[in-house]
Amino acid sequence: MNSIDLFVKNWSSKNSMVPINSHDIEELESKLNAFLPDSYKYLISTYGLVHTPNVLTKICDLNSDISEVQDFLSLEDVSSLSKLYEMSGMPKGHILFASDCKGNMFCFKLTDCVSKQIDLPVWFFNHDLCTVKKVSNSFIGWLEEFNEL
Repeated sequence: MNSIDLFVKNWSSKNSMVPINSHDIEELESKLNAFLPDSYKYLISTYGLVHTPNVLTKICDLNSDISEVQDFLSLEDVSSLSKLYEMSGMPKGHILFASDCKGNMFCFKLTDCVSKQIDLPVWFFNHDLCTVKKVSNSFIGWLEEFNEL
């Protein structure tokens, strides 16, 4: 999981992060009736909720078309915001896990989470357009895009 470690080293704020207990992650999976990818679980169980305020600055400086990530959601927010965003127009069947600074969300497709996986594609929900599009074929690959900036 070197790409994940590098992402945290390069982009996380200096705020203290608290790793999330694996029991709490399993509880969320049970609540969602889904399996989150091992790569994502590694990030949050090793580092906690990563906050990456410098990603936006770098993307703007480079005029990159990558959608910036700013905050990884708490487990409570993963569950509650996934439901709330569906009620406000997001197509059904997504598990939100991170946000940008504009109310847009990064998510996994619920149908991809029916069995245990090491990695899964990452999707982007555009809050203004109420559309979801695939931004990466894998969570690790998605983080690697930021590492390459």
